[in-house]
Amino acid sequence: MKGFIINLYFLLLLPAFSFAQQIVYSDVLKENSRDMDFEIIGKINGNILVFKNQTSRYAVSVYQGEMDLKEKVDLDFIPSKAYNVDFVVYQDFFYLIYQYQKKGVVYCMAAKLDGNVKKMGEPIILDTTQVSIFGDNKIYSVINSEDKQKIMVFKIQKKDAKFNFVTLLYDKQLQLLHKTRQSIDYDDRKDVYSDFFVDNDGNFIFAKSIKSNRDDIGKLGLVTKGAQQDTFSVKNFPLNKLYVDEIKLKVDNVNKRYIINSFYYNDRRGNITGVYSAVWDAKGDSNYITTFTPLADDLRAEAKEKGNAKYAFNDFFIRDILLKNDGGYLIVAEDYSTQTSGNNSWNRWDYLYNSPYSNPYYYNYYSPYGGGYGRYGYYNNNFNNNTRYYYYNIMVLSISNTGQTEWSNIIHKEQSSDNTDNFLSYTTFNTGADIHFLFNNADKRNQLLVDNVITPDGALIRNPSLKSNDKGYEFMIRFAKQTGARQIIVPCSYRQQICFAKIEF
Repeated sequence: MKGFIINLYFLLLLPAFSFAQQIVYSDVLKENSRDMDFEIIGKINGNILVFKNQTSRYAVSVYQGEMDLKEKVDLDFIPSKAYNVDFVVYQDFFYLIYQYQKKGVVYCMAAKLDGNVKKMGEPIILDTTQVSIFGDNKIYSVINSEDKQKIMVFKIQKKDAKFNFVTLLYDKQLQLLHKTRQSIDYDDRKDVYSDFFVDNDGNFIFAKSIKSNRDDIGKLGLVTKGAQQDTFSVKNFPLNKLYVDEIKLKVDNVNKRYIINSFYYNDRRGNITGVYSAVWDAKGDSNYITTFTPLADDLRAEAKEKGNAKYAFNDFFIRDILLKNDGGYLIVAEDYSTQTSGNNSWNRWDYLYNSPYSNPYYYNYYSPYGGGYGRYGYYNNNFNNNTRYYYYNIMVLSISNTGQTEWSNIIHKEQSSDNTDNFLSYTTFNTGADIHFLFNNADKRNQLLVDNVITPDGALIRNPSLKSNDKGYEFMIRFAKQTGARQIIVPCSYRQQICFAKIEF
């Protein structure tokens, strides 16, 4: 049986595991309160590392064994009010890349730390930028290639209807390989950018779409810049007088391809008709596949158990593109909506384009799916209105390497909550042979994690729910991180304090 994900194929060589699971929790500390930001960095030299920021005091907690706190290391070299802390993690060390402003200069810095969070040399300056008093100071973003041999720091500054890009490409040792300055036209009323990527060869990639009117996207292009090139190249994709919305981009490093997916519409502001897919062959510099695949009536009926089936996918958003070894991939989408007191209308287009998520300055904060470096907060910022979040069914589509739909399935769930969605949605857990979808049961009193498995042939297996003998823990499952072949770390809330659970399968 072939594995799903290209970078986890080696898991197939591991011996078979029993499916019993063990859940252990870290201690609940008063200092880990609900106003704390955090991010699970990962496992380095056997230690689980978690970054924490509480009122601009930065630290990394080092957990070992059964989530015992070995040490909490204060990051006193980071100035107060740093911006956009990012991590590039390796087996025995990690880079912590941060930015801060001092007077009229923004500094982008990098520190190298080992698995015990000890500095391996002093922090270095990667770049600096002068900014005006009222200028935006959150200008640097960090991305890395899948094999982590390339790290890119880039910044975008808007001036005179243009976006001025500066890209700095580094190797694993943070040696500068290439620096580029390039400007492109930008119309904030029409232009929408995807997430940004750097592939294993150091190429910079993103998608740029143009709205034909207030909402609908009528033009789509793939923007690339070679590792040693100084200019952008734009590849346009025909939409055949149809319309798409949020663009999801994925890099397939094994097959040297760039994969674009979106939902599409037959009419402006119409109902979702199906899935648009395009694949660009990077090696041949040509359009490999373009398809418009209608969503079948039987799939619509299963996705929307109530109401008119033609509206079935209007609240679905593409969450993940999961690669297969042969060049095919899975599209994972989730039914999501909100309702705010005093405003009974939910507008997909307002959500997509009238928020900071459509602004490249904030590309790390896309969708309701997470923000910054794992921002956690109990309540929303609107104290005058009550917002109810709805996270319903998950759709999984398997697309072949020729662009054809092989199979589809619906994972049923029904989740809702007032003023916070931290305990809603799902996470995926990849064993190399199949994909697990974990999400909280709607009955919080029992604290069950539902485990649904999608096999390579599209079969849906409902495993027994994961049960914990400990009462009072609520899993923030969508912030979970896989740290081993059969291990994930899940943030939890216990009496409004934060702790972390390790689940071993």
